[in-house]
Amino acid sequence: MKTNSRLKQSIFYSLCFISILWCIKSAQILFGLNLSGLGLVPLDGIGLIGIFTAPLIHGSLEHIFNNTFAILILSSVLYYGYPKSWWKVFSLVWILSGVGVWLFARQASHIGASGLTHGLFFFLFVASIFRRDKSSVAIMMIAFLLYGGMTMTIFPREEGISFEYHFFGALAGVISALIWRDSDPKPEVQRYEWEGEDTDAEMDYEEQWQVETSSEIEKHQRLH
Repeated sequence: MKTNSRLKQSIFYSLCFISILWCIKSAQILFGLNLSGLGLVPLDGIGLIGIFTAPLIHGSLEHIFNNTFAILILSSVLYYGYPKSWWKVFSLVWILSGVGVWLFARQASHIGASGLTHGLFFFLFVASIFRRDKSSVAIMMIAFLLYGGMTMTIFPREEGISFEYHFFGALAGVISALIWRDSDPKPEVQRYEWEGEDTDAEMDYEEQWQVETSSEIEKHQRLH
């Protein structure tokens, strides 16, 4: 797939997911829906459904606004840079972060896509450390420039914010990077035409030098 086509497709998929989040939030506001039952409640049998539904629910417009841009950027660069493993990473972060919250978080209804955004960020960060190719490093720099603060939000800061979702999302991202960091082939190093010409010229010069050297040696041997 061409670079421009993959970039457009990555943005399109991200916008589709964001549209789902906003449709749910709009329905919640317009029809006065109480969706708290879809949140993730730790160690509660009924709350287990929140593992699958909690990332889709947001408590306020500010909450969903903050996650919207993070999802747009991080999921787009994830698909663009890791087209073969992106869906595995996204799925594992979604499920594993929810399981971690259900097992170890405080007793509350945990909602929001912050676990997803932290998981995607930490995947991009850790995968680039292991891969060290130009593409993954460039993607990591973009993510870190915009959302480097996520390295600190995995710790308790405000009482009303689920840092547990952040922490277990980040942990799931690290695990995903360890598992699938090499699933996508590294891009081939492109050479410019002038580099090829220089290389050919250097090879011709070396071959000529070897021939001249051999001739000098043979001439010297005949003289002696």
